[in-house]
Amino acid sequence: MFKCKTVWNKLAPLARASSTLCLQNARKSALRHGRRLEMVQKAQMSSGPAGGGGENTLYYVLIGATCLGTGVYAYRTVSGDKERYNERMIEIGSRPKQGPQAAEAVAKVVTESKEEPVAEEPTLTEPPAEEPLVTEAVVESTETEPAAEAPVTEPIVEASIPEPTVENTIREPVVEASVTEPVAEAPAVAQSEEPLAPVVESEPTPVIIAECVPEASSVSESGKTADSKAAPAAEPVEPTAAPSDVPEHAPYLLIGGGTASFAAARSIRARDPGARVLIVTEESDLPYMRPPLSKELWFSDDPKVIETLRFKQWNGKERSIYFQPPSFYVSPADLAKVENGGVAVLTGRKVVHMDVRGNKVTLSDGAEISYEKCLIATGGVPRNLQVIDRAGEEVMKRTTLFRKIEDFRSLEKISREVKSITIIGGGFLGSELACALGRRSTDVGLEVIQMFPEKGNMGKVLPEYLSNWTTEKVRKEGVSVITDALVKNVTYKNDKLEIKLKDGRLFKTDHIVAAVGLEPSMELAKSAGLEVDSDFGGYRVNAELQARSNIWVAGDAACFYDINLGRRRVEHHDHAVVSGRLAGENMTGASKPYWHQSMFWSDLGPDVGYEAIGIVDSSLPTVGVFAKATAKDTPKAATEQSGTGIRSESETEAVAGALTAETTATPPPIQQEEDYGKGVIFYLRDQVVVGIVLWNVFNRMPIARKIIKDGEQHADLNEVAKLFNIHED
Repeated sequence: MFKCKTVWNKLAPLARASSTLCLQNARKSALRHGRRLEMVQKAQMSSGPAGGGGENTLYYVLIGATCLGTGVYAYRTVSGDKERYNERMIEIGSRPKQGPQAAEAVAKVVTESKEEPVAEEPTLTEPPAEEPLVTEAVVESTETEPAAEAPVTEPIVEASIPEPTVENTIREPVVEASVTEPVAEAPAVAQSEEPLAPVVESEPTPVIIAECVPEASSVSESGKTADSKAAPAAEPVEPTAAPSDVPEHAPYLLIGGGTASFAAARSIRARDPGARVLIVTEESDLPYMRPPLSKELWFSDDPKVIETLRFKQWNGKERSIYFQPPSFYVSPADLAKVENGGVAVLTGRKVVHMDVRGNKVTLSDGAEISYEKCLIATGGVPRNLQVIDRAGEEVMKRTTLFRKIEDFRSLEKISREVKSITIIGGGFLGSELACALGRRSTDVGLEVIQMFPEKGNMGKVLPEYLSNWTTEKVRKEGVSVITDALVKNVTYKNDKLEIKLKDGRLFKTDHIVAAVGLEPSMELAKSAGLEVDSDFGGYRVNAELQARSNIWVAGDAACFYDINLGRRRVEHHDHAVVSGRLAGENMTGASKPYWHQSMFWSDLGPDVGYEAIGIVDSSLPTVGVFAKATAKDTPKAATEQSGTGIRSESETEAVAGALTAETTATPPPIQQEEDYGKGVIFYLRDQVVVGIVLWNVFNRMPIARKIIKDGEQHADLNEVAKLFNIHED
């Protein structure tokens, strides 16, 4: 309408000027041609050149078309604005989450729009300019306003919805809504049972924005609630609460329940008596020692040994495989409450994710535990042969990967039920289990077979002559030892496992024990962003066993730097004890470097045993000095003298100073064909001793440790052997 007026104001002066020009031209033409003026009057309003009349018609057509187009545009604009505004009001009124204030405002606007005609308001407003006010509104309602209850038949000219402020919001948690999304696609929101009273303006309350996720059953395919009135009241979504036995925070968190973790816990408590230590272990057992699983437990006379897990040491004393009884530990749920702290063990849980920035871990059940200091002592998992992995389910069901208490219990039971067991592997574990099972073979009628690719037992560790001698010793225990054996495939036929070697030999057995090494557990490396050693495996740590500023690693999973022997990773009990103890000290601020040379030992029954330290690799040059053994040169006699079955627990650095080399002359070395009763084997690299094996020589490990630490070249190792007093009676 206003646009038409504007156009008319611009065109009127032109029309008047054109009319005047036409009149003047008509009068001049009449004078020349003698025509009457009445005839020329018809040329008024012409905008064309003098003497024509067709242009006047064109002028009227243009003016009429302009007025008509302006009118049509004005009508469509008003109609469109009316329809859009009405649709907007209907949309706001039909939202599922509306408050009393907004509902009243919409009703008021609709009512006023019905009573006031459009003609009374000449000025048009543009509804899009009002949208920001609606977009920011946060409201609640007990019932949804249906769209049908708010019809708008007349154009709504103007409406204002107050912008929400802190004063006019709702006390209860509200849902943040966006008007830009269709109502049909919005998730259903549970409605409250009673109207929520608005907050008084004098008592402002901050708005709480919470996500409300509807139940799957209450939402139809179109996104609308099936029954919004029956839905429960909307509540803020709270994080899933951790199980009651899982503490939310642990100042000292130890991941893994083996020897390293227990040693660290004991060390932490020694330096910080009030410390609260939480051990998380995937196993269902409390921390225990692993060596007896392949040694002493197999020689127990107790028929209930698989239940009690108690055994007699070589010294005759009885003890449990567990480091401490259950009464030693506090409940995980009470860890934060006990007055003087303590050690708690969370069994049957696995840490699956580690957030090093947030200082928290996530368990397999979804629970989260925050920490201040953390130790990773996850150990490792037994390796398996690929030919067994690919052999199928029937073969895997009849294969044991020996590592845990449950593996011992299972194999002990199997050994009493089957007729034949084959052990694949000639290292420490394989040779120990072969001797243990061989001892009972005659009593239960069990055939025990041991096969490995080396030429003799522990062929990767011992020099060839000593490995061959050890193999004969194992055979005397009742074991059929198969050397140079490379397994090609394993199949299950006629209720038997058939093991075919690459040289064509075929062996049938009832059960297989795979003892082919350990793979360090490094599942947390990716989520924690920790460095893994590509050569030795395990987490790379610095001299203080640190992987990060507040994360330490100990035990089998730690790849540490040895200042004498270079970077190493050790998989033995003594290393777990010492590295765990040092890590615990450093977690309390000791800042000590790991300079300890850990030892390991193996017993082939109560009569033959050895202890080793450093790098013991049969590929290195070796020098062996042997002497005739006596009755006290056995593992059994050694434990009787030390008073403990775990020899590494009895060793102290003080022994190195107390022991002195004997001054008697050294007898000539025993030849290889003789019986190797006891002796010392030196492993050399660049003429320097880097490893020592004490064969049936016990309680002399501090001396061996000092020799390796000195790193000196020795012209005569027979003189060095005197330090171990192997020739004394």
